Amino acid sequence: MSSCLSSKNNSEKTDTSLESQKGWQHLFNGKDLKDWIVKIHHHDVGDNYADTFRVKDGVIQVNYDGYEKFDQRYGHLYYKEPFSSYHLKFKYRFTDQWMADAPGYTYRNSGVMFHSQDPATILKEQDWPISVEYQMLAREKDGVPRPTGNMCSPGTEVYFHGEMDPRHCIDSSSETHEWDEWVSSELIVYGDSLVIHKVNGKKVLEYTKPQIGGGVVNGYDPKIKVDGKRLTEGFIALQAEGQGVEFKDIKIKKLN
Repeated sequence: MSSCLSSKNNSEKTDTSLESQKGWQHLFNGKDLKDWIVKIHHHDVGDNYADTFRVKDGVIQVNYDGYEKFDQRYGHLYYKEPFSSYHLKFKYRFTDQWMADAPGYTYRNSGVMFHSQDPATILKEQDWPISVEYQMLAREKDGVPRPTGNMCSPGTEVYFHGEMDPRHCIDSSSETHEWDEWVSSELIVYGDSLVIHKVNGKKVLEYTKPQIGGGVVNGYDPKIKVDGKRLTEGFIALQAEGQGVEFKDIKIKKLN
């Protein structure tokens, strides 16, 4: 038994070492939320209300077992530093938790925000960060397509097919996935020029020129929302908006 465990641990160390040599950095250590910052609507930065974000069995959970009601507590868990051009990989799946008083669209819905404003600049009563979102969805009704890896734009705008797209969310070309299925996701970002979304290794969406603009975000500091400002970098954050979800294998490789 001990030799098997030792062999497994050595294999894991070797795999991690090889990834590091190839330029990959693990953002989540699999043990705790070190290097991550919480911001939840109605709460100050750093207040992880009701232990919303937690680590269990090697995954980051969005967990609502400490809530009596959701009360619009849209939350985000930010990695401690911003990135500009990079390749991000992560895996997610939903849980069977969903807060009944959350908006209906949040059912089997979450996301990863990127090019986000600094969490330190987000006001207590600001609902979402000014950011771009890799939106994650799962099947809601049988026979009704519901792609994942979509783009949403709280306080931002993007160009799609060469033109500014007025939609808040743009659907990807992905298949519909089940709620409890681990989905491999990738986000490839080249500063303020090109963004590519992948699902299970397949490109499903591409757009350009992410910039500040549009609506949806409320309660922000107007000095931060400079419409038309191109987004060359920003923070990465995991979303919590009433639906339980788990994340793992979060790693990044910086690009030139």
